Amino acid sequence: MKILITGNMGYVGPGVVRQLRMRFPQAEITGLDTGFFAHCLTAADTLPETLLDRQIFMDVRDVTEEHLRGIDTIIHLAAISNDIMGKIDEKLTLDINHHAGLRLAALAKASGVKSFVFASSCSVYGFAQDAAKTEDSKVDPLTAYAESKIQTETGLRTLADGHFKVTCLRFATACGMSDRLRLDLVLNDFAACSLAAKKITILSDGSPWRPLIHVRDMALAMEWAVGRSALAGGNYLVVNAGADHWNYQVHELAQAVADQVPGAKISINKDAPADKRSYRVSFALFQKLAPFHQPRMNLKQTVLELKSGLEKMRFDDAGFRDSDFMRIKVLTGLKDKGRIGPDLRWARTEKVLPKLELAKVS
Repeated sequence: MKILITGNMGYVGPGVVRQLRMRFPQAEITGLDTGFFAHCLTAADTLPETLLDRQIFMDVRDVTEEHLRGIDTIIHLAAISNDIMGKIDEKLTLDINHHAGLRLAALAKASGVKSFVFASSCSVYGFAQDAAKTEDSKVDPLTAYAESKIQTETGLRTLADGHFKVTCLRFATACGMSDRLRLDLVLNDFAACSLAAKKITILSDGSPWRPLIHVRDMALAMEWAVGRSALAGGNYLVVNAGADHWNYQVHELAQAVADQVPGAKISINKDAPADKRSYRVSFALFQKLAPFHQPRMNLKQTVLELKSGLEKMRFDDAGFRDSDFMRIKVLTGLKDKGRIGPDLRWARTEKVLPKLELAKVS
């Protein structure tokens, strides 16, 4: 089996690579990534990409059929995953997340790829105060990121058939330790705040609902999708990936962190305007279809793992929201240095170093 993982050098990718290598030791696994976050290693003992057979440094927009020849399965993670970036340039987010994703899938089908696994998001549900959302619920994408996910799902439906199986995993909000840790995610942010400043600041009133999933459990779900039979969901499947017991209100997440970090206090902005990103999600279909690939981590375990991992890193940066732990800061930093252009492509010109003259030895 030959597997291609796009966007493998981000927050989720290293865990996916590790899970697939463990589950399919004889598989030929290739990673494809721009490398923007390659340097953002945190809890890694070794370079995660050493588990791959090959690493391609490439923008997903530039993939050709040649790169896909012989591939059996694609796991498509590559995306602009930050809502802030979507606000800065909505068109670019849609170009990379939606148009490039569908182009990749069409090329994959034409190249004989048999299975396409798309990392979608529960954020497509937007704001929902009623019952937990199922796959049949109305979607309400509130950001360019969420809009790009639902548009890609819709486009993938037209490509799926008996020769090209598509699995869209609507993941809950990611959390937990990774070889390339992000702190611009709610639970990870709270853990970092508690350790660096002993104060967990909730910018909302704490009432919004968030479903969460550990990054290792995301990898487990993708392993299932790789081996999924069409009998389990059909040639085209959209499924919420997570667990019902991982639906929490934001203030509950903060309290779970404070309970494990002595001295950590919680600050809630009771005057904050209502946060429209609030939704509960039903994961009943995923539980039915993938009973042996259900999330294995719980909230307390995840908080303790984050605490241990950050302490091992000697993390104490109270100003981490202005650091490379925030993906938007990495991208804007690369742009400010002229390393990438406004289209988020590497600038291939470098400053020419002055010629060195060696002194003659008399």
